[in-house]
Amino acid sequence: MDKQQILSDLYPEDVYGFSQKLTEIEVELLSKLRQVLEDQIAPTLKQHWKEETFPFEAFKAVGDLGLMNHPDLFKESQHPYKVSEYFNLFRYYELARTDMSLATFMTVHAGLGFTTLLQGGSQEQIDYFAPKFTSFEWQTCFALTEPDHGSDIAGGMATTAVRDGDNWLLNGEKRWIGGAGSADFIPTFARNPENNDILCFMVSTATEGLTVEKIDGKIALRLVQNGHIHLKNVQVAEAFRLPKIQSFRDVSRILYATRADVSHITAGGHAGALRAALKYTGQREQFGKKVSQFQITQEKLARMQANAATGLSLSYRLAELQTEGKYAEVPASIAKMQNARLLRETVALGREICGGNGITVDTEVARYFGDAEAIYSYEGTHEVNSLIIGRYLTGFSAFV
Repeated sequence: MDKQQILSDLYPEDVYGFSQKLTEIEVELLSKLRQVLEDQIAPTLKQHWKEETFPFEAFKAVGDLGLMNHPDLFKESQHPYKVSEYFNLFRYYELARTDMSLATFMTVHAGLGFTTLLQGGSQEQIDYFAPKFTSFEWQTCFALTEPDHGSDIAGGMATTAVRDGDNWLLNGEKRWIGGAGSADFIPTFARNPENNDILCFMVSTATEGLTVEKIDGKIALRLVQNGHIHLKNVQVAEAFRLPKIQSFRDVSRILYATRADVSHITAGGHAGALRAALKYTGQREQFGKKVSQFQITQEKLARMQANAATGLSLSYRLAELQTEGKYAEVPASIAKMQNARLLRETVALGREICGGNGITVDTEVARYFGDAEAIYSYEGTHEVNSLIIGRYLTGFSAFV
């Protein structure tokens, strides 16, 4: 099959053909990713959802595909560690289409954590960490939010970093840190109380004084192992401080750079919920015919498809802007806000047309229904993104 046929089989919901921008090697890798997801991970998702566990062993096959370091991905790249923005879009899209927890795990590692290194680190630090991260030999994540400070973390960060000779002593807590329990190194943000600068340190999870408590009982992203981190006199060498992060402005650059990744995840969530709903309604019979044959069902499916097309188009435009070097905060916030808002509608429609069975993970759509709530709030809540857009429109900041 040629590339167009492969993509048609992979993404039938891509009615505008955005995936045609992908290269042949990118399509090949995405096809392999689909195979791994369908054969090794999808059959276990229901059980992992129930048990709130992550398929670490099976996910190794995803890391081995070279989604971050396959040499053919960089033939036309001017950056040694960044894949094309179109491939970046579809690797998150593909993962989220199967399960948004898988995509979230990936973006915490390949998005937030890795971007922190690339934007904040020295060349020596990048050369040391990047090969380990891109090969998945080492896992990373992103420790910013705290128990009492989420959206107001810019002015309320309580975790401190105090200079002690050639080292720093970190004290405080971080909460909702996805992947913290399994990470090898965690970019950890802390405030220097001497001058209130916001600093970032690559903290080894083997460091004495660092402990991670798993957060249980979630209704969304149940596979993601969110952690509550405790830092008690954690000693970190100055060599592991990322020198290009000195203020929350630097942190914001990381957040809006990776906000596109969340838009891509929501786009994949639309497609996954649509796929699950089509599967169910194509099999379920009521009143003597399949549920998919009823007019009201087809109207809801049509709205889900329209949302999926909208989500993918917004993400595609972000990828274009990133490729052209024109990416900015407001377009990223619009895409994340709108895609996440529409995702709530998409998964609700999917749940509706699956009837009572739609509340069980047996129909798959329930996973998307639950996960949409977390996606709506993370990487900039709906409210925060709307205020970024409002500031642009009016010229007034309404954050406080």
